[in-house]
Amino acid sequence: MPLRVTSPYDGAEICELPFDEGDALERKVAFAYAAQDVWSRVPLDERIARVRGGMNYFRDNAESIAEDVTRQMGKPLAQARGEVATLLDRADHMLSLAPDALAPDVLDGPGFVRRIEHVPLGVVLDIAAWNYPLIIAVNVIVPALVAGNSVLLKHSAKTPLCGRAYTDAFASIEPAGLVQDVILTHDATSALIADRRIAHVSFTGSTDGGRNIYAAAAARLMDAGLELGGKDPAYVA
Repeated sequence: MPLRVTSPYDGAEICELPFDEGDALERKVAFAYAAQDVWSRVPLDERIARVRGGMNYFRDNAESIAEDVTRQMGKPLAQARGEVATLLDRADHMLSLAPDALAPDVLDGPGFVRRIEHVPLGVVLDIAAWNYPLIIAVNVIVPALVAGNSVLLKHSAKTPLCGRAYTDAFASIEPAGLVQDVILTHDATSALIADRRIAHVSFTGSTDGGRNIYAAAAARLMDAGLELGGKDPAYVA
């Protein structure tokens, strides 16, 4: 069965997307793994320039992307437009920080010089939530890319077209396969984390979801970044 995305306004079907499984998923993982090997050898200033070029897709297609956000998760269109603008501002800011953040840390002492080099991890799996579907994803994608990693983006089942937008944004950026969205079930997501070609997983979502992600990552003793549901009260009048 495909993933069916419906409107929160009236329940109308927005789209159907096939789940990635079997050979289709293997092709995407292999593509990301091969792309990362090439990308990691691209100089930092060139990586920054190419990522900036990819983000221009959101500037050029801001209105249609904002409309997709609203159709999928119900955010008022004015707020969806604001999220596109915030995504672009945040990407620009992160790209401006990259040269300093990724520069080697040189620790001099009497009779020795010690350097801490910042090296790529590999393929990053980003599991993004629906409530700020563009901003949550960009918080991982841009830093991961400029650090020399490739990205597989598994977006919320409520907002998969936001994941597709990131794929489209980087479709013409070399090397091919640098950013790809994947449509996965929960079980398939856990199985993907077990794949040794996945080097890091970042998850934004519920506490229960975070437990499942962390358990899958712990089986491999791999690094995982979790941003989970909080306990701040919200008052609705």
